[in-house]
Amino acid sequence: MQAVSRRAFYQANVGYVLLFALAVLVLFDLIDLDRLLSDLLYDPSTRVFPLQHSVLFEKITHKWARVIPNWTGEVAIIGSVLSFIWPRLAAYPHSRVTTVLETVRIAPVLRFTTRYRRDFLFVVLAFALSTTVIHYLKSHTGIYCPVETNLYGGKEIRKEWFENFTLWQDAGPGRCWPGGHASGGFSMLALYFIARRYRWAHARKVLVGALLLGLVFGTTRVLQGWHFMSHTFWSGIFVWLSTLMVALALYGRERLSLPLRAPASGQADDGTVSASLVASSPESPLRSSI
Repeated sequence: MQAVSRRAFYQANVGYVLLFALAVLVLFDLIDLDRLLSDLLYDPSTRVFPLQHSVLFEKITHKWARVIPNWTGEVAIIGSVLSFIWPRLAAYPHSRVTTVLETVRIAPVLRFTTRYRRDFLFVVLAFALSTTVIHYLKSHTGIYCPVETNLYGGKEIRKEWFENFTLWQDAGPGRCWPGGHASGGFSMLALYFIARRYRWAHARKVLVGALLLGLVFGTTRVLQGWHFMSHTFWSGIFVWLSTLMVALALYGRERLSLPLRAPASGQADDGTVSASLVASSPESPLRSSI
């Protein structure tokens, strides 16, 4: 199997993302396409965004939709914890505890979590890092939401994130940049990297699905006046880069560089890695969990 080169990998996964970030900075932050779009959504006669209190958006895309990343994170945490149980029980196959677990069909679940421990840990760490990055940027830029600014009926002065950024100190009470709700949808990008690890043929569909989820989460808040459009884009950029960093640390660039195709000699039918491929992969403290 022929992996893409190191240069091509980073060009696709980092270079293009940074170019997109530059485009967002120029078009939305400097040229102020953000305000142009929000002006179109704002009703100056009533001084509100018509969809600001939409029940559909508030209930479905703002509250209920959160269960997708929330449940994914919870399953990953539970799976990570359970993955450390079976290796200790497996040493005593005839013990009473092991026998009971086999009888009630819990043992297969424990074996599954052990087999995919690295993937569960990856989701936990990817979610944790991206959440930390987003919260750091929110508190260290102190940007207010559109409806909170004097442009759209609020009292606060609108500022760009780079005008208000502080490295070490809290920049103020504003917490609107980048988009936190959108980041929840974009956090599902972690599943794309798992699919890439196993060279799943539908990995790109997972990528598109995660991107669409983040865009839907973020765009509905833009329509309600709670975010500028760039807030969603920046959220996606930071979540992608954060998740990529964790994927590189746990899976390695070589593994993520392999082409997507049907299971071959290096991969079993169930998506697990063969012994020959593991032997050729870089050393990792978690290798035994694959």
